[in-house]
Amino acid sequence: MQFHIENMTCGGCVRGVTRAIHSVDPGAAVEADPPARKLMVQSGKTGAEFLPALAAAGFDARLT
Repeated sequence: MQFHIENMTCGGCVRGVTRAIHSVDPGAAVEADPPARKLMVQSGKTGAEFLPALAAAGFDARLT
């Protein structure tokens, strides 16, 4: 699944979103592209399950 995260702009942000994703699914594969504000996640969970964790970490995320 892919997310657009408007306020993911640097490596620190990537670490934060990765922590948020892994808080929901520790085995999820995460790939980030900060300049494009894209986050790709491979997981058995649904995209909607990650949105609250991303929001709690301070990231404005939406599924694309």
